[in-house]
Amino acid sequence: MEMEEYLKSTAVIDSDNPAVRERAHSLIEGQTNELEKAKSIFYFVRDEIEYNIYTPLFPIVASSTLENKFGFCIQKSALLAALARAVNIPSRLGFADIRGFLFPKKLVEFQGTDVFLYHGFAELFINGRWVKATPSFNTRMCSEYGIIPVEFDGENDAMLHPRGVDGKPHIEYLHHHGSFGDLPMSQIMSDWIQTYGQNYIDSWKMGFPELH
Repeated sequence: MEMEEYLKSTAVIDSDNPAVRERAHSLIEGQTNELEKAKSIFYFVRDEIEYNIYTPLFPIVASSTLENKFGFCIQKSALLAALARAVNIPSRLGFADIRGFLFPKKLVEFQGTDVFLYHGFAELFINGRWVKATPSFNTRMCSEYGIIPVEFDGENDAMLHPRGVDGKPHIEYLHHHGSFGDLPMSQIMSDWIQTYGQNYIDSWKMGFPELH
């Protein structure tokens, strides 16, 4: 019964959306191994959906991210989770507070800290165990900013690297919030407003026009 929660479609992880289902099945066409299916889906989201930290906060809906072909970490992770569910791979969302040493300077100054609360990633249930999968940064962006791309083998947790290509600090994981079958938006929004302020959230809803 527990796995049913991680296979059902939701408003955010809309795995029953026709476009999501069609894309998911096209990505795994001819594959019978669950691990290989998961890898195909991961690399599609990582590299074919551009990471953009200035993407407007809403909507956070998998099918919208698929259509837009860009998004920030939570949007991309929701899409990965939806594509997985569409091909019967249980999935859920995980969240962690991270310190980003390579975050854009203007953004850090605007939010008043280099700590990003509720960085999102996906978790896929493969071969009897949950595996973390972080599809945020596409390879083009990694190459441009000297970031080591996250690789996913379906067996080991795929998380952001602590250091960049030059060996300097990149990401520090500070606190894990746990795993969720759906997006805990009210909890996240409450903590964001408390930390960053309502003005920051209002600006994010419009894609941070002040920072362009």
